[in-house]
Amino acid sequence: MSSQIDYEINKELGECYLQMGDLDKAREYYGKAIDDSHAAPYMGLATIAFQQADLDTALEMYSHAAAIDKGDKPIAGMGLVEVQQGKNAEAFAHFSAALELNPHNIIAALMIVKLGHALDRVAEVVPFLENFLSVEPNNEDVRYSLAGCLSCLERQNDAKAQLETLLAANPEHTAAQELLAQL
Repeated sequence: MSSQIDYEINKELGECYLQMGDLDKAREYYGKAIDDSHAAPYMGLATIAFQQADLDTALEMYSHAAAIDKGDKPIAGMGLVEVQQGKNAEAFAHFSAALELNPHNIIAALMIVKLGHALDRVAEVVPFLENFLSVEPNNEDVRYSLAGCLSCLERQNDAKAQLETLLAANPEHTAAQELLAQL
């Protein structure tokens, strides 16, 4: 029982110090909270390492977290690190996996758009964006990104439909107006 209480206290202190920007204290308390049944301390340590540009450690900590928590956040974290390392194909795979687990992970959705263009894999991105919008239909960034992807794939009518939906909800969306005018 007391080990669970110690874990909670140390994790909470790690989170507090991270929020305050005291990365050394945050690292200390997350380190005290580490065990093989909770992903949160590893996520905290990964965040600290990422902020300090220690990408190898960040990737290692996200990997540990992913081994414990099979959710989308540690997998998306791995993708973010890999983008910084220039490992775009690996990052694309991790963002894809994160979106399969959680279709409305906004970080994974927006990053996979960027990588889809960079890797010439835009067609693979479209289903992820459509799934995202099935969960969050009012997300303007994702809808605009989907329209852009559809336009790149020469699916102009589909792109126009996405832009018209976006503009019906927000007639002041300048980028959508400009893209629609181009189409």
